[in-house]
Amino acid sequence: MARTGHHRLRRVAIAVLLLAPAAGLLWVPLYAGAEPRLAGTLFFYWYQLAWVPGCGLCLLAAYALTDRNRDRDGHRDRHRHRDR
Repeated sequence: MARTGHHRLRRVAIAVLLLAPAAGLLWVPLYAGAEPRLAGTLFFYWYQLAWVPGCGLCLLAAYALTDRNRDRDGHRDRHRHRDR
């Protein structure tokens, strides 16, 4: 039971990490202004540019949370580590 809850929490975290960049960039009224400026650049531009590494970090974190050793049925892939 606890294992199922753990996997559900992990899936929710992955979903949030994948949806956060889309939500942050599609909600244009949040950043459709000129202030605050960063090195003379309007907020509208540097906010979008700040999401470039932010998206990469979100994708990296979501990938790190995935369990890549499981097949579609939820069983561990035992053949992956077999010596050839």
